[in-house]
Amino acid sequence: MQNREHQLQAFGRLLDIMDELREKCPWDRKQTMESLRNLTIEEVYELGDAILDDDLDEVKKELGDVLLHIVFYSKIGSEKQSFDIADVINQLCEKLIDRHPHIYGDVEAKDETEVKKNWENLKLKEGNKSVLGGVPKSLPAMVKASRIQDKVAGVGFDWEQPEQVFEKVKEELAEFQTEVENDNKDKMEAEFGDLLFSMINYARFLNIDPENALERTNKKFIFRFQHIEKQCKKNNLKVSEMSLEEMDVFWNEAKKL
Repeated sequence: MQNREHQLQAFGRLLDIMDELREKCPWDRKQTMESLRNLTIEEVYELGDAILDDDLDEVKKELGDVLLHIVFYSKIGSEKQSFDIADVINQLCEKLIDRHPHIYGDVEAKDETEVKKNWENLKLKEGNKSVLGGVPKSLPAMVKASRIQDKVAGVGFDWEQPEQVFEKVKEELAEFQTEVENDNKDKMEAEFGDLLFSMINYARFLNIDPENALERTNKKFIFRFQHIEKQCKKNNLKVSEMSLEEMDVFWNEAKKL
């Protein structure tokens, strides 16, 4: 690990490279904030994959890619004479100081819950019209549900015990099943949404990240199904021509792996 001087030198080197690329590289010179937007989202998802895989070398690489985008946006902002990287960092520092009065002020916070509650109250004082105003509209639905629940819990709108939330899950499941039996597609979708929302809320009470949990299941399923495909190829078989029972043999092999 390097000391602070070396860290600052590395950051300065990145800023110098960004200046040079923006001036001399045809691709970098052409980019706008709008053209970079989707690439940034992709980089963040790649970072998320690396974190879930617990691949620290890949995390390091993907953090670099995300940092590049932050520097790139700041460079474009400076060209527009709107802001530069120093403005970005200083505004962040001021926000962190303002929102941590239990560290930089005389406010007391006994635990994480009180810190989060203070955070949301401070954001309202800063001019946010709604507790939910800071939830990005373009977030994936499951992540958005988690953020919504976190934010309203931060101002006290929450269940008291996990058991209460689980009762809500069972209630929503029963309501969903009723609409399945009634074969009402619109109401089925609405009740399924309610069921998912309550499950995400229950996960929060159990300190489970629902997005991470589902993605781990996705990865597990992909691994097991690709094992079926590999075994089929090895045995000159076609997946589409196998029975479910035959595929289950390979699936159970994958589970043991």
